[in-house]
Amino acid sequence: MTLLEALLVGLAGVAAGTINVVVGSGTLITFPALLAVGYSPVVANVSNSLGLVPGSVAGAIGYRRELSGQRARVSRLLPASVLGAITGAILLLALPPAAFKAIVPVFIIAAIVVIALQPRVSRWVMRHRPHGAEHTRWLVVVVFATGIYGGYFGAAQGILLMAIMGVAIPDDLQRLNGLKNVLAGAVNLVAGLIFVAIADIAWGPVALIAAGSTIGGVLGARYGRRLSSPALRAVIVAVGLFAVVRLIV
Repeated sequence: MTLLEALLVGLAGVAAGTINVVVGSGTLITFPALLAVGYSPVVANVSNSLGLVPGSVAGAIGYRRELSGQRARVSRLLPASVLGAITGAILLLALPPAAFKAIVPVFIIAAIVVIALQPRVSRWVMRHRPHGAEHTRWLVVVVFATGIYGGYFGAAQGILLMAIMGVAIPDDLQRLNGLKNVLAGAVNLVAGLIFVAIADIAWGPVALIAAGSTIGGVLGARYGRRLSSPALRAVIVAVGLFAVVRLIV
């Protein structure tokens, strides 16, 4: 990488770390950045997953007040996320690279749609939020499925988790956001450890994204709630469309 390319990847890491803590979908920033500087889709994906782990840890620490009293929830849902991440990572490495190039544009388009519709999803969640007991049984299954998606690619994993938990768990959304950061971070960590053991990793970009996402995670936990949601969604959608075009071309 040139100095300019390294700067691009590092800044993408800062943006992704901030976005992941506040909303989710930071992968739609760093993954296209790695494609833009010339990495293959699979190498870009595994390097991205590993690089975003420190940012997730920083975000979870930043949300530690919101995580207070949620140990039982973490104990119930974390194993489902971990098992899903293992499954998704194995699928990524077992399937041929051509399958990834064919599948991921569909994932990105789906993620873009979810992000674009996020205000409507949030309103729907608020109308259908439960009162009383948590819907734990089906929630564990859906969190497992989300973990598979996160282990395989993961863009907008956080948004999906927030929509799912917002419907199933009667609690403040900021507290659920803290829980989301733990679950999504665990998926990235587990998938990243598997990739370290078996996959080809571009360690330079990993280090740049890790440093950037750590800064972004701290910024997201401290200042992220002040960001303009429409502007943030517009940036993510634009970057996602770039990634789709880059993969197809």
